Amino acid sequence: MKALLKCALLLVISASGLSTAFAQQPQGISMKNTEAQAFLGTPIRLYPDNTDMQTGDREQWGHLSLSLPGGFTSNQYLIRNVTNPSLYAFLPEPGTSTGTAVIVAPGGAFLSLAVQTEGADIARALNKRGITAFVLTYTLNKTPRDIPGYQKIVADVFGAKARGEEPDIFVPQAPQDALTALRYVKTHASKYNVDPAKIGFMGFSAGAMTSISASIADTDNRPAFLGYVYGPMNAIEVPANAPPLFAAIALDDGLFGRMGLELVGAWQKQNLPVELHAYEKGEHGFGAGRPGTTSMGMIDQFVAWLATHNM
Repeated sequence: MKALLKCALLLVISASGLSTAFAQQPQGISMKNTEAQAFLGTPIRLYPDNTDMQTGDREQWGHLSLSLPGGFTSNQYLIRNVTNPSLYAFLPEPGTSTGTAVIVAPGGAFLSLAVQTEGADIARALNKRGITAFVLTYTLNKTPRDIPGYQKIVADVFGAKARGEEPDIFVPQAPQDALTALRYVKTHASKYNVDPAKIGFMGFSAGAMTSISASIADTDNRPAFLGYVYGPMNAIEVPANAPPLFAAIALDDGLFGRMGLELVGAWQKQNLPVELHAYEKGEHGFGAGRPGTTSMGMIDQFVAWLATHNM
């Protein structure tokens, strides 16, 4: 219970919410609604002809500030109530492109999206290594537009988790959004100086769940690879033509760190390429890496792994 509540507090970052112990914005935690931020750039709407998506309620941006005992601090933006799924393109410097593209799916418990630490920050890190990146905002569960109502929903979800229950928060439309995004990038590969055979996913937490579901769902629209970062590690049924898997998790992750690593075995069972990085420390939501832990090497390890697959 204690470990889970600690993890739920850390998930204030990647799920932008509060655990049962923090449902009323205590000292050191501040969340507010805010205007859309420019750091994501111009959205590429995945369903431009869907008038319901164009005229419905706007997605909501929020800003979260943390200053917690032990020196843990964070200031970041998040998105919730996504009803008009989109891509945001991040391009490497001219002349540095490797031809590989990564669709980055942020986490957030299907209640919000950590578009900064698991989105734009990841995309820019990949750009520095010559990789084109697209941040995906996928369909989420609807939550109250007011902050107290939203916090109650998040507290209910993590309260259920703390009691050993498994709240049904998965959004079936999210993997479909990821597949639509994959089709878009493949179709427009030349526009972005990308090889259509070198396009894959990198998902974090709920984004990892979204990405893996998309990767094994459509035999005609497979990604070239899958980066799976601190998602559930339980075994699943894997098709014989699933993409190569790069999995990363911290073993002190309060949500998924003690589930075992059977997901890797599921890839091995099909004789498929798989690489696992299980860090001693890093907790849930480490993004591009938590300072002071070996998870700081995750992006470089992912890029090196891509290179071994000629990506």
